Amino acid sequence: MKRNILAIVVGLVFSLAMGAVVKPGIEVLRDGGFKQLQGKRVGLVTNPSGIDNNLKSTVDILNEAPGVRLVALFGPEHGVRGNAHAGDAVGDEVDPKTGVKMYSLYGKTHKPTAEMLRNIDVLVYDIQDIGCRSYTFYATMGVCMEACAEQGKEFMVLDRPNPLGGNKVEGNLVEDGYFSFVSKYAIPYLYGLTPGELARFLNGEHMIKGTAKLTVIPMEGWTRDMKFRDTGMPWVAPSPQIPAPENAFFYPVSGILGELYIFKTGIGYTLPFECFAASWIDADALAERMNALNLPGMQFRPINYKPFFALGVAVDQSLQEVHGVQTYITDLDKANLVMTQFYFLQVIHEMYPDKQLFEQNTKRYNMFDKVCGTKEIRERFCKRYQVADIIDYFNKDTEAFKQRSAKYYLYN
Repeated sequence: MKRNILAIVVGLVFSLAMGAVVKPGIEVLRDGGFKQLQGKRVGLVTNPSGIDNNLKSTVDILNEAPGVRLVALFGPEHGVRGNAHAGDAVGDEVDPKTGVKMYSLYGKTHKPTAEMLRNIDVLVYDIQDIGCRSYTFYATMGVCMEACAEQGKEFMVLDRPNPLGGNKVEGNLVEDGYFSFVSKYAIPYLYGLTPGELARFLNGEHMIKGTAKLTVIPMEGWTRDMKFRDTGMPWVAPSPQIPAPENAFFYPVSGILGELYIFKTGIGYTLPFECFAASWIDADALAERMNALNLPGMQFRPINYKPFFALGVAVDQSLQEVHGVQTYITDLDKANLVMTQFYFLQVIHEMYPDKQLFEQNTKRYNMFDKVCGTKEIRERFCKRYQVADIIDYFNKDTEAFKQRSAKYYLYN
């Protein structure tokens, strides 16, 4: 906890002291006098990460904007004000600060209904995403675009950085039978686009029903090689387990494995998504073996810790001491983030061949496969527990996607 708070405070102090070099879409919109929204009734899809570089909420900016009528707020997972936990249904309410009606897009419906959109002219989206397919905000954006296309409403994206930069693409496309809200569209696991670029891609490639009347307000000053710290922008956690921008780097390192609920990944401790651990692992031996792989851009150290809380397992089994490795990303551009968790499984199988790793929680196969976007990764890997059996399949779509998506780039 202290480590994450320190990281956030240091990042905030740096941002405010040095001055941001990147303007998010909301500031560009404001600097232009909100001309694209003048005289219009506006709905806003956002959460606490929708801010300007002085930490002012986009909710308040649009509510105070001259000539703009903010008439509705729409909350994704975790809600408009970020007061709901991961996976919790969110109800419809009234925002106590502005008095504006809030609709939930993570409760009875993920998609705005015709009634929700009836009294708006344009639906605006402003959320800091993390560039990963299983993180649900991009899916919320997509279904909002679709709803606007169906109802003849305008859709606007106020663009924000991809924390991993604009060149990090990893993973296979989602296959038929495995589409879900954690794999909503046929894109790689890491897709290397900003929210605005992804909206252009979904619209231009006809991945939503109909065609949205789309406007993207681009950032100023962002380039594809920028990681989030390079922007000088302040970070507000888009969800509870992403307290600092670096957590967005680690989310794809362990997030798929975390769906099995058989290893600790640092959630419930101070290192969300940074660890691979269990009560029965020899931490020193595991670290030695993981480092012996010489994975580009990755290093590992032994770690022993006791979680403060746990998700997805019985409480009486959740708070015991665990042992494993903490992951370190030494070169984000060189690291194969998603494959790291499969290298861990390969090594663990070599160390403990009698452990039936996947068989410990077969009820989670469905979710694991949905996050992978296919059953092929799990089925091929489980035959021998060798990364060599899946890496070509996992990477088979990346180059074609890069070429296909490049025409929707807004930044060099």
